[in-house]
Amino acid sequence: MANLSYGGLRLTPPKILSLGFILLIAAGTVLLSLPVSSAQGDISWIDALFMATSATCVTGLAVIDVGTGLTTFGQIVLLVLFQFGGLGFVTMATLITLVLSRRISLKERLLLQESMNQNSMQGIVRLIRRVLIYSLVIQLSGAAALALRFLKDMPAGKAAYYGIFHSISIFNNAGFDLFGDVHGPFSGLTRYVEDPVVNITAMLLIFLGGIGFIVLSDVVDFRKRRRLTLHSKVVLSTSLILIAAGAALFFWLELYHTLKPLHPGGKALASFLQALTPRSGGITTLDIYKLRESTQFLIILLMFIGAAPGSTGGGIKVTTFALLIAAVYSRIRGREDVVLFRHRLSKESVYRAITMTLLSLLLVITATMLLSITEQADFLTVMFEAVSAFGTSGLTMGLTTELSAAGKILVILLMFIGRTGPLTLAYALRPTKGKELYRHPEGHMMIG
Repeated sequence: MANLSYGGLRLTPPKILSLGFILLIAAGTVLLSLPVSSAQGDISWIDALFMATSATCVTGLAVIDVGTGLTTFGQIVLLVLFQFGGLGFVTMATLITLVLSRRISLKERLLLQESMNQNSMQGIVRLIRRVLIYSLVIQLSGAAALALRFLKDMPAGKAAYYGIFHSISIFNNAGFDLFGDVHGPFSGLTRYVEDPVVNITAMLLIFLGGIGFIVLSDVVDFRKRRRLTLHSKVVLSTSLILIAAGAALFFWLELYHTLKPLHPGGKALASFLQALTPRSGGITTLDIYKLRESTQFLIILLMFIGAAPGSTGGGIKVTTFALLIAAVYSRIRGREDVVLFRHRLSKESVYRAITMTLLSLLLVITATMLLSITEQADFLTVMFEAVSAFGTSGLTMGLTTELSAAGKILVILLMFIGRTGPLTLAYALRPTKGKELYRHPEGHMMIG
């Protein structure tokens, strides 16, 4: 991996990306700590750090009610943080560079390649331009649809502001909303549980933000090229299967529970939204803590899988999940190659998927064990919080607002690692070393 020199320091792209997120979080913490950000007295540094991390890492977990605890200034600080965090600070810096008509340097192209999870720098600036255009169009469309709906409930100016805030929040999978004070701290958008405009707009924003900008670009080009890349096929097919299966299971589990009071259309809307939001959406139209334990565990599984690479979502990613399933299937069938859509996948990809999954599992297990020590809550609630923070989903069963100082710090670390990625952080922290000059003899051991 190429090293980049900055002020005499030799930094790899993963280190620069990690440092960039740290600087964004630090700036957000300072701004949220100011008296002008709080509507109810000063915000403690730990709460300001938690909110800044949650916004920058587009998680949505909140220890302060965004609608009532923050002023408009504080809400705008959050909005800027999750816009930068969702699209990536490198992408936003590139936007500023393009606006100023400057050339994109080789160092910047290497950073863009790493931040967008690309294998080469070819066409990377063109991809970034598309990312910015698609994001602007999608978010403006979502803001217009939501604002028109909110006009029925509030004045025009407030409806426009709410439409913009929620569109940017949902598309970037940040999960912050301004309605938490309506029915309690965990309500989210419960007042709109049967509203087709809010539900369908939110689902489209979550889906488009969660499939990744590379897939979006590929889909737009489909009319010209008449084909999709392997990556896009895997992301779209796996995402649709998970959404359909998640919605069906949610409907089955909650039909005679939380879905019982809703009309048939409302049941369908609630089931699909609750199947989509664990991809990192973070908004909900049903109170999560009222769901059955089996449904809550289903949401944990969906949060752990997450969204697509190069998107605003978290988790181990749908491509990792698809690759692991394909590898297991190939091994059961006695095949040497792992094949998806008639393409053989490299052993390096399989090793990377296994490494990513095991690191994530170990991280979640360790965090759950530590949170169960620091917090007074049942095991499922603690695990839900840990997976939500790691998957940058932002859903909670009510533990977030009751976290101890140690619990807040632990969740902050989980959100940061979940957004930057365990592998990216591992690459950033590992020492630089040269190529190995020897190989050990092959050994054999029994497996299974």
